[in-house]
Amino acid sequence: YGLLLTLQIASMSIALSFVFGTVLGAARYSGLPVVSQLAGAYIEVVRNLPALLLILISYFVLGQSAMWAATIGLTIYTSAIIAEVIRGGLNSVPAGQWEAARSQGFSFLQSMRYIVLPPAIVKMIPPIVSQFVTVIKDSSFAMAIGAYELMFKGTILAAKYWKPEQVITIYIVISLVYFVINFAISTVARSLQVKLSVGRGSIGD
Repeated sequence: YGLLLTLQIASMSIALSFVFGTVLGAARYSGLPVVSQLAGAYIEVVRNLPALLLILISYFVLGQSAMWAATIGLTIYTSAIIAEVIRGGLNSVPAGQWEAARSQGFSFLQSMRYIVLPPAIVKMIPPIVSQFVTVIKDSSFAMAIGAYELMFKGTILAAKYWKPEQVITIYIVISLVYFVINFAISTVARSLQVKLSVGRGSIGD
């Protein structure tokens, strides 16, 4: 049950933060005075706050359940980080791409979809995946509000034993679980990046 709750919190946080982060990143990149400034203010404030603090606020101030408080807190924090990744990826696209799109009569959204995003996404994959891996690890913060996720369940189990080797074994197993999950995600992401990079030059160019 502990692993299931960890995956549930992490997967929901990842999905929601990707959506909100993309919107925020595009808003900041848009250059529209009010929209860009509001998005920028949100990003700068939130990414300089501890994720744990946002989880505690969601739990004690918003009155959410432990699972939802962790999900909301991680989503708020991660969306700000993803927004900066999105903005950085869009900034990496040469201005000539925009000019080519405008010369074809494309709207802003059409330019983003057909011209700008395809090459930008390839460069965004590594930092986005890195942040998603961080989300999975940071889901352990939920134990601070009593969520029975993997780390909390492991800590409860470790408290039942007094022999150091038993406690160490429990935490080694927990570490391996986190490693396997995150390594699998990184491997899949790397494979996806290679496939998307075909015909677009070397990765990271």
